[in-house]
Amino acid sequence: IDCAIIAEEDTSRSVLLEDGGGREEARNNNKATKDNIISDIGADIMRVNGAIGSFKQLQKPTSMQSLPTSSKMSFNDETGAGTALVEKGDSGKCMDDKQKKDNKPNAGYRLGKRKALYERRRKISDYCLVLGMAGILLMILETELIMAKVYVKDSYYSLVLKAFISLSTFCLIGLILAYHAVEIQLFAIDNCVEDWRIAISWKRSFQLSLEILICAVHPIPGDSFFFIWKTELYDGQTVSEEPVPVDILLSIPMFMRLYLIARVMLLHSKLFTDASSRSIGALNRINFDTRFVLKTLMHICPGTVMLVFTLSMWIITSWLLRACESYFDHRHENILNAMWMISITFLSVGYGDIVPNTYCGRTIAIAVGCMGAGITALIVAILSKKLELSRAEKHVHFFMMDTQLSKRLKNAAANVLRETWLIYKYTKLVNKIDAGKVRAHQRKFLQAIHSLRKVKMGQRKLAENQNTLVDIAKTQGQIHDTVSDVFTKTSTLEDRVNKIENTLVSLQGQLEKLPFLIAEKVSLRRNEPHYSLPPVRDLDRDRNSREIHVEREKHVESRDKLFEPREQVEHRERERRHEDVSSDLRDSAESTRSEFHQLRKTSPPRRRQQSAPSTNTLTQYPPSQGSMSQI
Repeated sequence: IDCAIIAEEDTSRSVLLEDGGGREEARNNNKATKDNIISDIGADIMRVNGAIGSFKQLQKPTSMQSLPTSSKMSFNDETGAGTALVEKGDSGKCMDDKQKKDNKPNAGYRLGKRKALYERRRKISDYCLVLGMAGILLMILETELIMAKVYVKDSYYSLVLKAFISLSTFCLIGLILAYHAVEIQLFAIDNCVEDWRIAISWKRSFQLSLEILICAVHPIPGDSFFFIWKTELYDGQTVSEEPVPVDILLSIPMFMRLYLIARVMLLHSKLFTDASSRSIGALNRINFDTRFVLKTLMHICPGTVMLVFTLSMWIITSWLLRACESYFDHRHENILNAMWMISITFLSVGYGDIVPNTYCGRTIAIAVGCMGAGITALIVAILSKKLELSRAEKHVHFFMMDTQLSKRLKNAAANVLRETWLIYKYTKLVNKIDAGKVRAHQRKFLQAIHSLRKVKMGQRKLAENQNTLVDIAKTQGQIHDTVSDVFTKTSTLEDRVNKIENTLVSLQGQLEKLPFLIAEKVSLRRNEPHYSLPPVRDLDRDRNSREIHVEREKHVESRDKLFEPREQVEHRERERRHEDVSSDLRDSAESTRSEFHQLRKTSPPRRRQQSAPSTNTLTQYPPSQGSMSQI
């Protein structure tokens, strides 16, 4: 009510300005209002596009439904409407507060906020990866300086490096919490949930706890603690005990932060950021997760992915093996020896010149061996896929092989015919049979038959290899499309034939009614008061129409004979003969009447009597509608 009163006061104020003689001031006010409208609209567009600040306008809905339009208020001039739509006055604040309380965010508001949250989540993920990698690099630097004996664990430099590691770890944990908070907001927007606590499930809680635990492990700054690491050396006889700092056990798990790389790859993938790809995936019930992105990368560039992964794992496992084994075997202090051992373990060779002593090193060796077996299998699969012929290359190869086999088949058939003729020649057409030549040609005849069979077998195998599963699937798809097209065209053709049949039936019915309509019109003409008998040519035309009607009835009867019983057919024949006799009598009566009419015209006129006209005179009354016998 207050907002409406304020708006009415603004409207009445502008009306009074116009009516009270202050038209110039009103025009200036209108011009200023228009300038404010244009500037505010431009600012809103720049905010939506991201040119001005973050999405501050998303805190309250700015759609057309939430604006105080003319459906809610009545304005008498353009100034009042512009003030109500754009001006940030008391009425706008009141309406915004009321809108916040009564109306929920609409679809446009949710889409805008969802886009902003996606961008925010991607940035948070990038920052998490940067801080995680920074902590790992600082840890490696601190450990290498300690192994190189540049300084000891209790020095100031070690304390500073560990402090930076701890700072990066705390910032990383905060970003992890912020990332999951954004995930909860996205869940609430996607499912139209107002209470964020609904989005917290045991699975999400477990994932958050596990991530915090993985990212929280790091070397703690302060006094370094040592423990006695007792292990049995590779010879099986010597037992070694060495003081090892606890930081080694806290540094190795920091490499588990590398899972953040997969998350960044997912959020920066074009398949994940493209709206059209996500829509197609949703229609096909495909989840755009890290596994799907890795599969697509392996399909697009398998060699690059395998090379990067193998080199990264090779360097990381070599450093981990050196960190675990350098306290018990001086040969592992050199990183190249550790890389040599990882290489021979990865390739499943195992020369035995360098072996791990601790359980930590043995665990790393087992993991490297399993990883090497899997990567070797993947490399073989990738190479076989790369060496496989494409579809076009296969068709060209099969065509060339078929051409060669066809030529060989013709040559083998020609050899069979030639040897058959030579055998016949040297056995039947000579006076003295040479047994040596006959045996030689028989031997060549058998060889020609064997080569002919071999060529036919090659053609059969080529035809079988040519029909691969891909070609069969493609052919099946083409056949399905062709059958669907034929079915569609057949349905259309059936509809057209049915329409034509219905049209013909209606046309036939109208044609069957035409003789009756003509007869009805003729009878109506005869009943007119000044009707005269038609001339002879009109009778001929009626006779022709009657004959056409008879022929039509014959055609209908011949069509109906196929579906009528025999008794009805015989009864119909008797009726037809009776109608023929009746029509002959009628025709003779009509001819007699026409002759009488002509005779009457040519004969001299009779002298009319002065008495009253007789009732038997023909010309006194027109013919009735009765039969021809009555006339």
